[in-house]
Amino acid sequence: MSNLLHAHRELFKRSPDEQFDSMASLVTHCETERNNSRDIWRPPQDVRPRTQGDSLIIGAGSDGDLLLNDWSFSQICRLALVSKETVNRVAPDTASRILIDTMPTGSKPLQLMATNDKLRSVHGVAYSRLWNSQLLDTVCQAGADFCPPPPGMNGATGLYCGEQDLFCFLIDPTGWIEVGGEAFAPGFFVWNSEVGRRSLGISTFWFQKVCRNHIVWDAIEIMEFKRKHTGNISESLIEIGRMIEDLTAKRDARRDGFNRTIIKAMETNLGTTVDDATKALIKEGLPKDAVAKALTRLSLDGKPFTLWNLVDALTHENVSLTFAGDRLDADVKIAKLLTLAL
Repeated sequence: MSNLLHAHRELFKRSPDEQFDSMASLVTHCETERNNSRDIWRPPQDVRPRTQGDSLIIGAGSDGDLLLNDWSFSQICRLALVSKETVNRVAPDTASRILIDTMPTGSKPLQLMATNDKLRSVHGVAYSRLWNSQLLDTVCQAGADFCPPPPGMNGATGLYCGEQDLFCFLIDPTGWIEVGGEAFAPGFFVWNSEVGRRSLGISTFWFQKVCRNHIVWDAIEIMEFKRKHTGNISESLIEIGRMIEDLTAKRDARRDGFNRTIIKAMETNLGTTVDDATKALIKEGLPKDAVAKALTRLSLDGKPFTLWNLVDALTHENVSLTFAGDRLDADVKIAKLLTLAL
């Protein structure tokens, strides 16, 4: 089993104005932002930094002047290949001259996204935006039974949206099942950024407890999907909806079947020796190094090589994999181990 810290980290980094008390209020906020936002396509020569009083602003040709926030200012500095820290230390008129002299030129347009009169992001032609409201539409349709966890310390709700990104932590309070005296329930995280701050993604899981710090304790069957904002990013909503629907379907099926499967998995041995268990796991397509580490962990703890113990140990090792694609592939293979108990 694994302890998930995603929501825990969000709880401590979000300011009060980024917290929402319900999905309805979060959806309304995201829809309002989308309705008040526009994409602006301008050649690099039209995107000109200049000063307005004591502020640095961006002129966008016939689309007018736009105020900067911290994220769009960072993007402008990266685009100009200058240090944000250096530009921050000089006067506004000096900063504008530095950026004017270093901004790129060329024929490929820049993609600017503005909400009202504020520039929120600057990207090249390869970037594809997915609005937070689009993601929430999918979440609400596929996961109608899911809601935020109990409030954490400082009143944190698990529902966050700021200038740079969105993060939602949702659980099904009616989905609890009993397995050997222990309770499990389904939950998931989803995240997105309209301005390129982070990828689009979802992580689904079954868990035993959520504390007031929003640490998810003893999570199993962790499945993750992530996608960069390129190409037809909106197609990813199909996969996200499918994963939530699968979680719901498993919840319904497991009200009866999960208990029987897990109990049988707790009783089914894949071997009495390390060699026997290794052969059985490799036959299921699991990587040798992960198998070796999992079996070593169980041997040191003095636990038998049951399906349940092996899934638990392999899930723990899988969290340390560097690449999301590798983790997803391993998650699928680990989850399939439980079918051996059917």
